[in-house]
Amino acid sequence: MATPQDKLAESLAVLKKLQDESIVAIHTKNMTRTHRERLVKNGFIKEVMKGWYISSRPEEPGGESTAWYASFWGFCADYLNSRFGDQWCLSPEQSLSIHSGNWNVPGQLLVRTPKGGNKPTALLHQTSIMDVRLKLPDKNDIERKENLRILTIPAALIACTPGFYSNNAVDARASLSIISDASEILHRLLEGGHSTVAGRLAGAFRNIGKNAIADNIIETMRAAGYSITEDDPFEEKSAIIFSERELSPYVNRIRMNWAEMRDIVLKNFPQPPELRRNTDEYLKHVDDIYLTDAYHSLSIEGYRVSEELVERVRSGSWDPETNRKDKEYADALAARGYWQAFKAVKKSLAKILNGDSSGTVAGDDHTIWYRELFAPSVNAGLIATSDLAGYRSQPVYIRKSMHVPPRYEAVRDLMPAFFTLLKDEKEPAVRAVLGHFFFVYIHPYVDGNGRMGRFLMNVMLASGGYSWTVIPLETRNNYMAALEEASARKNIKPFSRFLGELVQKGMGH
Repeated sequence: MATPQDKLAESLAVLKKLQDESIVAIHTKNMTRTHRERLVKNGFIKEVMKGWYISSRPEEPGGESTAWYASFWGFCADYLNSRFGDQWCLSPEQSLSIHSGNWNVPGQLLVRTPKGGNKPTALLHQTSIMDVRLKLPDKNDIERKENLRILTIPAALIACTPGFYSNNAVDARASLSIISDASEILHRLLEGGHSTVAGRLAGAFRNIGKNAIADNIIETMRAAGYSITEDDPFEEKSAIIFSERELSPYVNRIRMNWAEMRDIVLKNFPQPPELRRNTDEYLKHVDDIYLTDAYHSLSIEGYRVSEELVERVRSGSWDPETNRKDKEYADALAARGYWQAFKAVKKSLAKILNGDSSGTVAGDDHTIWYRELFAPSVNAGLIATSDLAGYRSQPVYIRKSMHVPPRYEAVRDLMPAFFTLLKDEKEPAVRAVLGHFFFVYIHPYVDGNGRMGRFLMNVMLASGGYSWTVIPLETRNNYMAALEEASARKNIKPFSRFLGELVQKGMGH
């Protein structure tokens, strides 16, 4: 007779087959009722709505959003393809957000389809799909991205509402920046006789500094006999200059967000101290705070670490060879890695305190910090040696977050641009706050991003004479909520205030 374990293994094999086929939205037709009920009971799948499920993790607490946010886009693509076949596409506005690199989970996903019911379909965690009954655009104006049917950039720019430019300025400008020549959009404007839209697009392109495209649109439309008035749909001039050669929307997104956020940071962060300690004094302070810093930084990430364990690792009294069976093994490896990385960060600090550019040092040295952070786990065989190779080569998702980090293909463009922003930024407060925020926003590594982000923050704080600052474990919820507000809603004020208050407390030390 088959044991309960045998039966569960059989059901898991069915689930694995679906996952191997890249099926995210699991319908009742995909497995028998017995398998489905067994997998639900054991926490391996969860119901999204009647008849539809997604994979989940048994250890994930009830009501947790991580599995849903990680599955959102794949689920919606599978569900919409199952329900409407090829008779659907995302709205022009959502299409542009995706083209611009914004994969954050929306509260409501707007879908165009001639089969639409004009009513929302409720999903998990206050999200929904709204299928609006509308005629589909020309098939040449629709493309597939991650199994989603979206409008091409030219078609979406013509079809989007004027309010998109003011309500989603970063997405709009990032999408416009991808257009390299007016011909990409002109034939659609001419074929459709879109004189009002042409005037709006000319104004939009001029707003981001693409004057040649703006002039070409106006002159060509007028030559074709249309009366056209240029109208800038943005509420403000662009805060950055767009390169004619830079076509990465991800890079343009962080450049725009940095420019928009920096003034908010400065208004909510203390001024740098007037009197600065010498290098030896500063590094002595950093040494003194290590025990507290390691305990809180590791605990924030979920490691079960005591201050005694941290001290044992630092003093060398914890030996991985003799403690291999210790239940603290993985936690101690993390603590050992933190100590090694901390020492590497101290070397970077010394360079900065002696006058080197903080952005340059961080750009050069952060890979060393990362290698030291995980070297003990690699040496122990807990993670693969290849994990030390560099930036991630796979998607990552952040627990409980509606923010979806940039695609891994974009990370190699983003990180050099990120460190250029750090090098060019004159204000240490901005380097500290936005350095931490954008590092974890990009999430360049599979693991360790939070610890690396806090190391980077403190390196930038040191460059302005601020004290090394610990983010206490007891403030974890506020810390994560402030990061989520900045990542998902582009509101940097709570995060700036949160860090500013912690830094202010340490100003006298």
